[in-house]
Amino acid sequence: MERETFDVIVVGAGFAGLTAARELTRQGFSVHIVEARERIGGRTWLDHRLGRDLEIGGTWVHWTQPYVWAELKRYGLGTTPSPEPERAFWWADGGRHEGGPDELLALIGQTNGEFVQESRKYFPEPFRPLTRDDFKAIDDVSVQDRIRDQFPSGPQRDILESFWTLNFNGSLENAALTQALRWVALTNGDWAVNFEACATFKIVGGTAALAAAILADSKASIEHGFTVETISDDSGFVDIRSSDGRTVRARTAIVTVPLHALKAVAFEPPLPTAKAEGSRLGQVAKGAKVWFRLRGEHAPFVALGGADWPLNFFQVEYTLDGDTIAVGFGPDASRIGVEDPAAVQAQLERLVPGAEVVAVASHNWVDDPLSGETWPMHRTGFLSTYLSAMQAAHGRVLFAGSDIANGWGGFIDGAIESGMEAALDAASLLAG
Repeated sequence: MERETFDVIVVGAGFAGLTAARELTRQGFSVHIVEARERIGGRTWLDHRLGRDLEIGGTWVHWTQPYVWAELKRYGLGTTPSPEPERAFWWADGGRHEGGPDELLALIGQTNGEFVQESRKYFPEPFRPLTRDDFKAIDDVSVQDRIRDQFPSGPQRDILESFWTLNFNGSLENAALTQALRWVALTNGDWAVNFEACATFKIVGGTAALAAAILADSKASIEHGFTVETISDDSGFVDIRSSDGRTVRARTAIVTVPLHALKAVAFEPPLPTAKAEGSRLGQVAKGAKVWFRLRGEHAPFVALGGADWPLNFFQVEYTLDGDTIAVGFGPDASRIGVEDPAAVQAQLERLVPGAEVVAVASHNWVDDPLSGETWPMHRTGFLSTYLSAMQAAHGRVLFAGSDIANGWGGFIDGAIESGMEAALDAASLLAG
């Protein structure tokens, strides 16, 4: 039997792929999505753990993120805030401290405002980061080097380094200063609003509700369990083969595979050197996200540990049946057993006395061959050397994803933005 030829094959059913598929089917193109997992959502994953639905991957959204906010309005989905902290704990100058959340926020702000004050200077149009070349003068500077050059050692620097370790979900040694400034430029240079955008408002019904709404609004077909092994662009068609021998064909393709997972796909013709190097070297986010259940009800708290701790941030999110459910983050997934309650307990009790971890839930995104990373955060040199190369088409194969978004890279918003741009490029390619 002769196989069907589609207009577009979309590789990956995360938000970039779902958005691209919807936009193209609305223009009348035939679209087929291939997805390795048995679910949609990519690095977002609403799953039932610890007695309730929890976001195992990407979670938070904000009205400063125009693409995801428009989608929420389109499908009538609301947001709900995380609980406002009543207590704060932090580690600085070799010791534990406790106070109000406003006190911790003020301590962060004493240095962070100065640290990001040039965000709009280098990125006056943050959704077009490559418009001006000024940023190239600092693209080889790491966040760690800039912090240590700018601020003397002491408690304020300790707090600032831990804060940006949290944001990068990885070590600051190679974390690009330009990535930090791009983020804050997106909220008009206001780091506090940026912090709010990172961890405050969740989607009612979870990320799964938005992903399902986008897919339902699309006429695209979808095939699960399809792990792409090879992508061949020849004779005016793109042929995609799975690891179990299935093949699909289209006039063009959009690949939304995360950068650190892209190396598992063989391209013919091979990817250009810059694109291959960018996928291998691009990101520094190698951390962990872990949910844990605490015995008893605790007043909502926020806790910031040391930058070199396996878990350096904790935040209460829910109460359930007399217990408390909180979430933690750390910069190096290889240093913490995210499924081990005792390992999580050992980190938490350094800051929060009397908190007993009774169960944990997590997913190691770094060891997951379909992701290879958590949320994408660029390393030094990536913006000037690799971003354009990663965004560029490779013959009839296009690329999209939060990893290579112009705006909110690392967020659902960036994935949607990139998916829309790829759909426009695919439509133009098909028309031409």
